[in-house]
Amino acid sequence: MTTEYCDEVITDVVIVGAGLSGIGAAYHLKNNCPDKSYIILEGRDTMGGTWDLFRYPGIRSDSDMHTLGYRFKPWREEKAIADGPSILNYLKETATENNIDQHIRYGRRVTKASWSSEDAWWTVETLCTDTGDIARFKCNFLLMCAGYYSYEGGHTPSFSGRERFKGPIVHPQEWPANFDYSGKKIVVIGSGATAVTLVPELAKKADHVVMLQRSPTYFLSLPDKDVMANFLRKVLPEKAAYTLTRWKNIFRQQLLYHLTRTRPEKIKRFLLKMVRKELGNDYDIDTHFTPSYNPWDQRLCIVPNNDLFKALKSGRASVVTGHIDRFNEEGVELTSEETVEADIVVTATGLNLVVLGGTEFDVDGKTVEFPSTYTYKGMMCSGVPNLISTFGYINASWTLHADLIAEYACKLINHMDKTGLRQCTPQLRDEDQDMPERPWIEGFSSGYIQRALHLLPKQGSHEPWTNPQDYKKDKKTLRKDPIEDGVLIFSNPRS
Repeated sequence: MTTEYCDEVITDVVIVGAGLSGIGAAYHLKNNCPDKSYIILEGRDTMGGTWDLFRYPGIRSDSDMHTLGYRFKPWREEKAIADGPSILNYLKETATENNIDQHIRYGRRVTKASWSSEDAWWTVETLCTDTGDIARFKCNFLLMCAGYYSYEGGHTPSFSGRERFKGPIVHPQEWPANFDYSGKKIVVIGSGATAVTLVPELAKKADHVVMLQRSPTYFLSLPDKDVMANFLRKVLPEKAAYTLTRWKNIFRQQLLYHLTRTRPEKIKRFLLKMVRKELGNDYDIDTHFTPSYNPWDQRLCIVPNNDLFKALKSGRASVVTGHIDRFNEEGVELTSEETVEADIVVTATGLNLVVLGGTEFDVDGKTVEFPSTYTYKGMMCSGVPNLISTFGYINASWTLHADLIAEYACKLINHMDKTGLRQCTPQLRDEDQDMPERPWIEGFSSGYIQRALHLLPKQGSHEPWTNPQDYKKDKKTLRKDPIEDGVLIFSNPRS
């Protein structure tokens, strides 16, 4: 039973974040550790995370919802590449069906977490956003499900002459309510997932939209409806249909990623052939659609129903490739001295990645410096007890990893109960002390990762000090490998 005081709550588990990962973690905890009390701390005033924060036109998933959705809750909508409001409804429905919404404390922004080995608990300090007061929550186990980017604002490079531009400059993360862009000339800076979503949607009302990119991105055209999934739902029980569809899509994701690593030139030709088929000779494919890197060195962008290519062919949108020199009164001036005219500039230039929600951590009074730690199985950190952090896949749907991590967390908590021990800490063994260091994520050159690698834990050269970003491998490691591995040290017996 959760115990509450005037400014302090004591509970078994605290989950930070009421988005896709946090709601999923609560479900697993409720079902696999039914005797454990828990609270979800959410800094905003509503659940949903990404799917409530982002309000720009056309906001949608860039993964199919049969894998981005939870393993335990079938996705029932006809569209597999779903819009943001539909995903938010799915999330809220999950929380309501399982009474998870009753465990959420809104307006509690986590700022600090302190571990005490003497008491075997975390003291989690939160800023009450409505009053400015500090509230404390104490727990034995802490699950960080706060996502990977800052909610304070997106990443916008420093553009010379920005103050000269006469029109509004908008980052998608801070899209104004009721923003009217009808009949306007719009420049969208960027060519990642956000830009590719925005351009065809803005083109429906704008006079013209230019996707201004420094370098091209690989695109993969897919229908937004999964024909097989919709057929299977008609002829099979719901869960069976969902399971089959999910495994089909997981296999497809893994096969595509594997081929990009083993046969990059073949996949490159396939993707560019698809673009040529859609655009014909109207575009210089080499200049505007052929990246300098291999597929999946950065995230592959989904184009549902060819919407981007249709907007380009219609003449309502276009692509310009070049480097920005400065802003001027009329728009954006390139180093080629060309000016791309605009009434509105949208900076779809990425996110600011933060580590564990930007929370300060200390263990027995000593500040945790995460860049000095090693990742344990991609979810814990060396020397930090009773803390699991959820970070999804960069090469597959986020929730595939989040589900596995939540399952493992429950298995770990139950093991501690069974053995009567209150503390588990990943510790480097003698043979681990001098292992080569590797960055937390390898082979992925996207800016939001590269800008933050120096803030993240390190990988080692061998398991379990790795972050494999491999669903098949993680499924074996997290579900089947023994909890007691000589690296995860259990201590602090219950008195």
